[in-house]
Amino acid sequence: MSTVMIVGASRGIGLELAKQYAGLGDDVIACVRDTGAAEQLDALASGAGNVRVEQLDVGDFPSIDAAAARIGGGAIDAIIVCAGVTGGQEQALDNVNIEEWHRTLDVNTIGPTLVARAFKGNLAASGNGHLMLLSSQLAASTWPMGGMLIYSSTKAALSKVGQALAIDWKDDPITITVMHPGWVQTDMGGPHAQITAEESASGIREVVANTTKADSGNFYKWNGEIHPW
Repeated sequence: MSTVMIVGASRGIGLELAKQYAGLGDDVIACVRDTGAAEQLDALASGAGNVRVEQLDVGDFPSIDAAAARIGGGAIDAIIVCAGVTGGQEQALDNVNIEEWHRTLDVNTIGPTLVARAFKGNLAASGNGHLMLLSSQLAASTWPMGGMLIYSSTKAALSKVGQALAIDWKDDPITITVMHPGWVQTDMGGPHAQITAEESASGIREVVANTTKADSGNFYKWNGEIHPW
């Protein structure tokens, strides 16, 4: 069995990934911003001896290093960074909220990058580690939509981080992938989204399981297809 770390596991896709990996018998390190507000995850952990809940807030950079110190240097086979925010409602050029843009950059881009730095050794210790960064089709230059300046730009920056790390870590035993998880029926995606969290998480697991070092740097859709950048 593998050890999988989910960053942003209190709800939505992250919670579903924790459920699915735990159900398969993998050891799950479930990281959440607020351990006092993760009731569903706590219920999962209380009923499964292979789920460990850790506090890690990607928007609070010291908490990343603190989590790494608690978790230690053991091998982690896959890290999936699900944590992210939409950036609020004021995202048109005429009313864009600059303060929110800075905060969203911290959460969507810089924090996940620091997670990669803090846990690189754990992934390398696996001998075949996989770091997956959840981005969005809105981040692709090929996606024909405007608006959502805060969300799309910070996710585009995250996608570039994944591509850059794949190059920088080419000699390390770590595969880096970027993932568009689909338009998912979560708190963020809304009830009228195209797919369920179960479908998205299942597809994400398949991509993690079936990609190799040769695929490092690719941008995937949840169904395993390559997403044009």
